[in-house]
Amino acid sequence: MKYIIILLAFKSLSATAQQHTLKKMWETDSIIAIPESVLKFGQTLYISLIDGAPWDADGKGGVGMLSPDGSTYNDKWISGLNAPKGMGVFGNRLYVADINNVVVIDMRHGIVLKKIPVDSATGLNDISVTDEGVVFVSDSKLGNIWKIENDKALLYLYDMTGVNGLKNYKGNLYIGAGKSFVKATAQKQMTVIAEVPQPIDGIEPIGNGDFIVTSWSGYIYYVTAGGQVQTLLDTHNEKRNTADIGYDSENRILYVPTFFAKTVAAYQLK
Repeated sequence: MKYIIILLAFKSLSATAQQHTLKKMWETDSIIAIPESVLKFGQTLYISLIDGAPWDADGKGGVGMLSPDGSTYNDKWISGLNAPKGMGVFGNRLYVADINNVVVIDMRHGIVLKKIPVDSATGLNDISVTDEGVVFVSDSKLGNIWKIENDKALLYLYDMTGVNGLKNYKGNLYIGAGKSFVKATAQKQMTVIAEVPQPIDGIEPIGNGDFIVTSWSGYIYYVTAGGQVQTLLDTHNEKRNTADIGYDSENRILYVPTFFAKTVAAYQLK
């Protein structure tokens, strides 16, 4: 299958465009076992915990729970997973990418309901769930995106080098494919919104057509609807990762898992 890709004219954020900043609010102690992803749902931050090698099926992984102010942490909510990464919610179900399965968790009772196998997948990474309960999951190792409906996984897009972050938003699927920030319509027509300096990990819309995107190596970018890019945070020299972020749109708070630094940090978006 060949996909139609429309290229926008890219430009760096000009001096006349609005500048945004991140103000650090708090950071946990280094007690979180390799946090890869944060998802805010209700009054809880759910954190995927690798707690081992990033791609090993070693059963060491799990999902922890952190209060939105960072004061209370439970690392025992879900255990026995394999290097879990991206997460998404539909109803009372939490979907978690787990190398070659998507794990379905009952959020009310804190139990694993089932594992949905994704045939041939070797590196499931990010997840996004639509308002109708359709699950999209990326396979970073093979460059594929899978679509799960009625607990059945079907190949949706392929040959997407460097695919990682996903976010379903207003009927479109936003994709981090290497350094390209891409919008895919329901008809699979793809538009490159922007090229950022480093490969994309997390993606979060902020509600006005703009997005926050991260790069795992320690960068956070603000990307406007028109493709302008501003660097908000650069921690790569300190070797502090910025993995798959969570976002509180009501309070404009960004939750950043720092991976090997074993913390979660909160920033106010200004």
